[in-house]
Amino acid sequence: MMKTKFIEEEIKYIGSQLAPHWIYKNFKIQGDAIVAFCGECKVDLSEMVDIEDVINNEPIYSKYMLSFITEQFDVNLIEGVFRQRLLICIIKELLEERGVFVIRKGDDLMIDGRKLSVSIATKSLTSILIHTGLNILSEGAPVKASGLTSELGINDIKEFALEVMKRYSEEIEDIIMAGTKVRGVIE
Repeated sequence: MMKTKFIEEEIKYIGSQLAPHWIYKNFKIQGDAIVAFCGECKVDLSEMVDIEDVINNEPIYSKYMLSFITEQFDVNLIEGVFRQRLLICIIKELLEERGVFVIRKGDDLMIDGRKLSVSIATKSLTSILIHTGLNILSEGAPVKASGLTSELGINDIKEFALEVMKRYSEEIEDIIMAGTKVRGVIE
């Protein structure tokens, strides 16, 4: 079962946290895990994993963001991207349950043409790593942005984050279990 944790202290996400065993080293959570925290997000081009953003000279900034980082083992990069998209879909679903109309374009969530999220999946030597960030406040972003609190009225960020992580963890577990209940077929 994937472990989850909401980190109470603010953490400035700078990109270096998207590293193997960052969760284990900092929070003593070993194995597949997803953590969430709030804080400023400022990822300079030198720390960016998304080569397209580097080529386009598009650093990431948010004055206040809800970040999710997950590390999962025994997963290849393509499956990691599928899991990243699953996380995005779960967030979209939760927002829609709260009456928010959300457009998903790949791994981006858009509200009225304004960007709510950033997300990337990558592979280390031992695991896949995913960072997904949701603006809490939209002011100061380098692109037209939307925020959970500033535009969408979601004020209990911790409750929202806990529900996202719970659903994601349960969905991954359910997918793994679904693979154990079928018999193989031979042509």
